[in-house]
Amino acid sequence: MAVEKTSPKIVVVVPTYNERTNLPVLVNLLMDLGLPDLHILVVDDNSPDGTGEVADKLSADTAGTVGVLHRKEKDGLGRAYVAGMTRALAEGADVVVQMDADLSHPASRLPVMIETLLAGDAAVVIGSRYVAGGSLATEWPWHRKALSVWANFYVNAILRLRVKDATAGFKAWRASALKAIDVPSVRSNGYSFQVEMNYRTVKRHLRIVEVPIRFEERVEGESKLGLSVQIESALAPWKLLFGRDSH
Repeated sequence: MAVEKTSPKIVVVVPTYNERTNLPVLVNLLMDLGLPDLHILVVDDNSPDGTGEVADKLSADTAGTVGVLHRKEKDGLGRAYVAGMTRALAEGADVVVQMDADLSHPASRLPVMIETLLAGDAAVVIGSRYVAGGSLATEWPWHRKALSVWANFYVNAILRLRVKDATAGFKAWRASALKAIDVPSVRSNGYSFQVEMNYRTVKRHLRIVEVPIRFEERVEGESKLGLSVQIESALAPWKLLFGRDSH
């Protein structure tokens, strides 16, 4: 008699570039959650600090719970997520999680996000800094907090997403939702990737739910929020609003 599958396959997609110190910590935090059928897919952009080799060792040490997708060059956050999500869907994921490697996203909130996703009709659950109970790291300087708040106001004013944390990068998706919004065709890179994903979700009349998190400052390494990323992020909502395609 066949045994019915009771637990959804969860794949946490973690893009990395120079995160050799943080990655093992994150993997341990995720594995300690005790979530059944949890897998971690590291998408490494040929990190010069050897993050890819660290990921390979973690894969060997965890009997394949950790998978690794090596890319040849640093090609942006959006491209890394598209590659990782496409791989996760091809390998039968039921839930796909987006998560940064820098420990700014609290792993402890993941069970609540997944429970919220599976208990209702949400297409995606966002770990949100700006709903009741959410907060930003106290270490963040005022200008970064102001920029983050302004970016969310700006995106929502243009695209009418009605999402309080439209630029958040900590999300749990239903596989069916990722297929519906056609992830492989997403063009945005950097932080505007998050906005395009939300925009496509809203245009498909799929439901976005936010649960509060405390967003921490990265523990090791440097932020990758450069000027080019900020410029692209400022232009992205207009490109989406007046874009020719109907995704």
